[in-house]
Amino acid sequence: MTWQFAFGRLCAVFLPILLSFTFQGAHCQLVVSPAGPPQVNALAGSNVTLAVTFSGATDPTVTWFMAGLPVVTWTINSGAPPDIDEDRRKVLRIEADGSLSFVNVPLGYTSNYTVEIIKSGLGKAITAFTLNVFDLIQNVILSTPSGSAQEGAERFTLQHSMLQGVVEQQTWFFSGMEIKSSSHYSVEEKSLVILNPNRRDTGRYTVLLTNPFSSVTTDINVTVLYGPDTPMLEARPARPFYVTGDSLSISCQADGFPSPTAEWVFGSQTLVSLQGVLNLKHVQTSQGGNYTCILINEKTKKKRQQISILNIYERPMGDPQCSLQSVNNVDLRYHCQWLGGTPQAQLSFPALSNSSSGAGNLSLTFTASHDLDGKTVTCMADQPVEQNNCSITAGSPRMFLPAVETTVDSMGKIVVTIHCVSEASPQAVVSWSNGSEAVGLPPYQISRDTTQLELRDYNVSNFLLQIYTCTCRNPLGSQRREIQLRGPSISDSSLFTNHNATIVTLTWEVPPTSIVTGFDIQMKGPDSLSRNRNGNQTRGSSNGFHTILPKPGPARSADILNLDPKLTYMFRVIPKARMTEGRPSEVHRFGAAEGLSGSAIAGIAAGIPCGLLLLILLGALIYFCVYWNKNKSRPTRYPASRAVEKGGIKSHNNYNTARTETTPHNLLTGGMRSPPDYNRIHQTPSERTVALPAFIPPAPVRVATTV
Repeated sequence: MTWQFAFGRLCAVFLPILLSFTFQGAHCQLVVSPAGPPQVNALAGSNVTLAVTFSGATDPTVTWFMAGLPVVTWTINSGAPPDIDEDRRKVLRIEADGSLSFVNVPLGYTSNYTVEIIKSGLGKAITAFTLNVFDLIQNVILSTPSGSAQEGAERFTLQHSMLQGVVEQQTWFFSGMEIKSSSHYSVEEKSLVILNPNRRDTGRYTVLLTNPFSSVTTDINVTVLYGPDTPMLEARPARPFYVTGDSLSISCQADGFPSPTAEWVFGSQTLVSLQGVLNLKHVQTSQGGNYTCILINEKTKKKRQQISILNIYERPMGDPQCSLQSVNNVDLRYHCQWLGGTPQAQLSFPALSNSSSGAGNLSLTFTASHDLDGKTVTCMADQPVEQNNCSITAGSPRMFLPAVETTVDSMGKIVVTIHCVSEASPQAVVSWSNGSEAVGLPPYQISRDTTQLELRDYNVSNFLLQIYTCTCRNPLGSQRREIQLRGPSISDSSLFTNHNATIVTLTWEVPPTSIVTGFDIQMKGPDSLSRNRNGNQTRGSSNGFHTILPKPGPARSADILNLDPKLTYMFRVIPKARMTEGRPSEVHRFGAAEGLSGSAIAGIAAGIPCGLLLLILLGALIYFCVYWNKNKSRPTRYPASRAVEKGGIKSHNNYNTARTETTPHNLLTGGMRSPPDYNRIHQTPSERTVALPAFIPPAPVRVATTV
């Protein structure tokens, strides 16, 4: 055996051993890590495990620490039992892989846990866990241990308590809005503190307590006591002073909770008031002076007071009153009145007369004229306590529009009321007529102020042609209008749809003199439910219009619901005067596009034969034109000429041709034309201005000539 062979065998033995130690050194680092989440939540009384996995050594020593204190120590796979803290042996268990298990874990085991694995010669490895043990939250109560909240206090506390449970998170809400710690709120453990509470803090407060296994919400109403604020005094009627005999009230109010009570003091007397309102009736000058209002909050015992100064004088009652009257419908009487007072007020109309005046009452009568129409006249009232005035403007009746109102009385009869009101001063007197006859007896009834004419038991068919005239007249002029009543009618209508095309709205207008007591909304289209006059639902026909909705006379719109946008509907409005129907409104189409209507199909059917007949006539006309054109361009055959030439006779090959300057013979009948001018044929091209005519030589004719 050579030394090379011996060295090879030695290498073969020691090389695997060397490689084995080399690889073992590469994996000898001790590593431990959680086999699950490092933070574990557990319900009290349940079993839970803090699972670990390790590598780099076999059978290491495992030690578990709870809040830094060792509670379990064990060498894996050793025959000795684990060393467990005596107080925790009923709860803690160590698994074969070094994991720590808890049996019926109590609430007190919430803590930070650390596992330490040690192997001699390899150091140690550490990893940490957090175990949170929770209990179900039950019987949460909100309370206010600090008593009632008062505006201006330093703080107000809301506190929650519960029978059992572990809270992981608490959230506070005020009127549904989450509360965060701020300059006004302080969220503390198990409580919410309102700093410097005010009246705006009154409301519902809610606390939400949660943990991974339960959630409970509880609320409480909090009312903040405040006030009274600065009293607000108000006298009604509000005047700078009052006169003897006036009645007035002075109210004293201020914000506060609970509502503060008011007390009035005048001089040394405490006056009776009702909820802060002091009523003074028929006051005298002796009742003028300072009235003090004192407001008290019964809860907070806070007081505020305010003084009201009341001035009472003698003056005429009310204000000056101006009026204008008609005298025999010819003259105008201006009147001014301001009664009472000491002394009585002196009244005058400076614009009418500088010399006329009166005490308390003044009347001036003038003949009506155009100068007074539209003129404003002022009555000046001069009294020591007060200077006042009133004004009146005379005016002739202005243009006006009559108004027609239609109702149905308890007997089901139509009642038509025509209103004619014209702005005028003095008030215009209205007279009524029907044609040339005055009206006033039944069935007509005129209102007391003559501005309304009422027609009872109105018959639409009998009265349509009658014209009613109302004339408004006062001393300055008159206005006259004629009213011709119309049957039920609609002047305009429109249709609108919503964005989903499931609802349509019909709107319509009625002429001002139309007699209408109601409307029928009609539809033509798919079958639909409608209500009859008895209120029962019926199914309408899709072949024609049917009423789907009745509307009263004042209505000017209607909504039709639950339509199918894929279908086609037709709508119209029928105006009615009781049982009499007027002309329908225009038909409004709504829905998807539809095929040709029956009338369109009939029109097309009638148009096809008419079109064919027109084509035949057109073809015949074209044929006739072509045929006529062809006959017109066909060359004309002429008879042989037997002309006589004065100067001699020429013959050639037994045929003679005569040339003459005389006009040719008349053509024979049968549509033959004159023969062409053959002399022009021999012209040079420059001498011809038109194309040569087609020439057909005549048939040979034997000619006899006499010399």
